[in-house]
Amino acid sequence: MAQLLLELFSEEIPARMQGNAARELERMARERLTAAGLTPERLVSYAGPRRLTLVVEGLPVAQGDVSEELKGPRVGSPPQAIEGFLKKTGLKPDQLIERDGVYYATLTKTGGPTSEIIARMVDEIVRGFPWPRSMRWGNGTLRWVRPLKRILCVFDRQIVPFDIDGIASGDITEGHRFMGNGQPFRACDFTEYREALAGHFVVLDEADRKATILKHAKAACVARGLELVEDEGLLEEVSGLAEWPVPVLGDMDPAFLSLPPEVIRTSMRTHQKYFALRDPKTGLLAPHFLTVANIEASDGGIEIAAGNARVLSARLDDARFFWDEDIKVGFEPWLGKLSGVTFHAKLGTMAQRIERIVALARQIAPLVGADPDKAAEAASLAKADLASGMVGEFPELQGLMGGYYARAAAMDGEIADALRDQYRPMGPSDTVPTAPLSVAVALADKLDTLVGFFSIDEKPTGSKDPYALRRSALGVIRIVLENALRLPMGRLVSDDLWGFFADRLKVTLRDQGKRHDLVDAVFALGDDDLVRIVERVEALSAFLATENGANLLTGYKRATNILRAEEKKSGWKNAPSYLRDAEPPEETELRRALQERDPYIRAAIQDERFGEAMKRLAELRGSVDAFFEKVLVNSDIPEERENRLNLLAEVRGLMDQMADFSLVAG
Repeated sequence: MAQLLLELFSEEIPARMQGNAARELERMARERLTAAGLTPERLVSYAGPRRLTLVVEGLPVAQGDVSEELKGPRVGSPPQAIEGFLKKTGLKPDQLIERDGVYYATLTKTGGPTSEIIARMVDEIVRGFPWPRSMRWGNGTLRWVRPLKRILCVFDRQIVPFDIDGIASGDITEGHRFMGNGQPFRACDFTEYREALAGHFVVLDEADRKATILKHAKAACVARGLELVEDEGLLEEVSGLAEWPVPVLGDMDPAFLSLPPEVIRTSMRTHQKYFALRDPKTGLLAPHFLTVANIEASDGGIEIAAGNARVLSARLDDARFFWDEDIKVGFEPWLGKLSGVTFHAKLGTMAQRIERIVALARQIAPLVGADPDKAAEAASLAKADLASGMVGEFPELQGLMGGYYARAAAMDGEIADALRDQYRPMGPSDTVPTAPLSVAVALADKLDTLVGFFSIDEKPTGSKDPYALRRSALGVIRIVLENALRLPMGRLVSDDLWGFFADRLKVTLRDQGKRHDLVDAVFALGDDDLVRIVERVEALSAFLATENGANLLTGYKRATNILRAEEKKSGWKNAPSYLRDAEPPEETELRRALQERDPYIRAAIQDERFGEAMKRLAELRGSVDAFFEKVLVNSDIPEERENRLNLLAEVRGLMDQMADFSLVAG
């Protein structure tokens, strides 16, 4: 078995594209190798600022012969059909195989050298690579994300010869643009390749680059008595910008700390790709930053830090200008501008959206313990900062800046918090608002988005969700559940949208390890209280995890099957059962057990003591088992059969108070 090493070397690949490019390279290679009958033992891809690399282990040096059987026409078919099949297969009549009255042809394809298959594979991958954006350069026809410079392709330590648009394959690559001394080098296998890259100041693996950045960044911070504000998204981005990452700590004017910390961090992150630093004693931002250079400077990074500090100062000067001007302008002029801003062609302007959110916030407020008038006031101001200079520069600060501007205008602190928290949670790791006023505004914002786009039939389809409606629905669910809000969601949204919430809740509970069929079983009751639904699912999950619960489910399904068969066969209708003379003791015992537990179970369900209700249900297990073991339901005596069917219906009806057990798998 042999190894394939492939490197596609180009000008800088945008950091945001590198991860997916590595995955696509791996996928495309695996698909083509498998289609050619070559199954690798291991396949790994790497991506960096200037190269995509693929390593395939355990390939045979030659493809084996492949046999394929083709089904032809039936024996006795018209001559034209048989002649056509012979022409298609290239065989003679005596080479066909007759089986079960049908002609078959066995075609054998002689395997070729693996290197030839690799050459074709690489050509197909390069020409058909799914870059989000690509370019053509020079006089060629090849398209790549940036000009493609070299193709290193060696198999079994030998060059795989081919040419793609004038770029010939070889065993040569190069290291760091500045520190790699400009001398290309050869590599005939992955070990040589990786070691040579490191010797020419290139860290191949993204995970290694990220680890290097964190290690040296934290060490630099400790040396200055500082703490790194970790940012996984930024770390991933800067690891795609530097082949030889070197963290450099710099200083900024402390006067900029008068700006909101989110403004400082966003300016650093968005424009400069800097990490913010904090004082570990106070937890507040420190007047310093950390940048990741792509070179080891002879002066230890002093000039790099100074140059980056000058650029950051210019950026923060702009941010301070926006802050000062926004404070002067205030909310009323911003709100006036929003009447001319379109939210969506079918949903009107931002001003009209604000009116809808105000109405919703007023409706929701008493349900969550907030003051309706104050909720309406907060909702009326919530979108004003969209017209501010700061949010125009940094859209990701919307809402947050509204909260700062409200405090600067000496508004009610609860209203300022509601403006700040209106978009939360922004994702699974974000916190949810907990103050009643903030909850009312946040729910109104998300529900208006969902109701509006569902009303114009702009629903998510497949993986497409251009208006982030799934995120909005999950945000509503998290706010409701984490605040234990008892909201009648069915009255707040349409049936169609309620079904969407049900699907999102299934995803949420599934991620927590809950079974989707249990969610279906509870939703079938028609409840629209998310908190109660989740409590029922949790109780049901715990119930079915016990031996009594699992066995009782079996009894329920057996009873349900019998009842459905009778309903279909004889038109049986449910009626109360009654105590008969000389009935089997197991029948009497089941009736007694039901009569004894029925009021307790119904009361527990009414009081939302679902765990207790399930415990009482589980106590029926022995009586139900004994009934099915000793009692013949389909008695030849009509009255007996009717009464026993009614008794089973009582079992089914009592359990259906908790969930529709017919939807539970098992």
